[in-house]
Amino acid sequence: MSECKFCCTEIKNIGVKTEDATILEDVSFHLHCGELAVIIGKNGAGKSTLLKSIIGEIRHTGNITFSSKHNNSKKLTIGYVPQKIDLEHSPISVYDLISSFSSSKPVFAFKSKSEYSKIIEHLKFLEADGLIDKKVSSLSGGELQKVLIAIATLPFPELLILDEPVSGIDAKGKEIFYQLIDKIKKSQDIAILMVSHDFDKVKEYADKVILLNKKMLQEGNPKEVFSGELFAKEFGIGGY
Repeated sequence: MSECKFCCTEIKNIGVKTEDATILEDVSFHLHCGELAVIIGKNGAGKSTLLKSIIGEIRHTGNITFSSKHNNSKKLTIGYVPQKIDLEHSPISVYDLISSFSSSKPVFAFKSKSEYSKIIEHLKFLEADGLIDKKVSSLSGGELQKVLIAIATLPFPELLILDEPVSGIDAKGKEIFYQLIDKIKKSQDIAILMVSHDFDKVKEYADKVILLNKKMLQEGNPKEVFSGELFAKEFGIGGY
């Protein structure tokens, strides 16, 4: 396991309002390295809004701070995989796509041997090195998710944020995905925050579950949250 990069990221009193509605109100929790925290909630609960607030895409009240043992810059590095991205008709290769994010040099004019080597080694860690020369438009849903994770983790951040990353992926692909996330969490000792509706997988892999409906309803380990009255009230099922 690599050295712990930071101690704690604190999400404190996050709120988001429009002229007509309150989308999030007073949301607070902590994220620790080596931890997978999963946000669950009904549609419209503000889950994606919370993630976008953390990465700075949406204006919000409240603060996001972290304490670090090894990052002297005091600036948290974040990798982000969005809920949806349209690459269905993209003519570029996986290498070109990843390199466009990881390199400051023009990627379409020539292939850098050192850049190619760096990317293929990273894809090997993600068990996806066979994809490097494929066209992005030819990838399956599970393959595309691996590529997007490669972009978000090259280099590895201190916090990885995933917004419903397995939407539209079959059962086998979901299992492969969660095993990969578990591998990243354990080997890189980073904090991972994810929105998911896959309660079976969340129950198996998550360290912490956050039940959200515009505000924090409950926070705890999967057993505590899924067996609680608040979960039963929100989803109409109990004893999950």
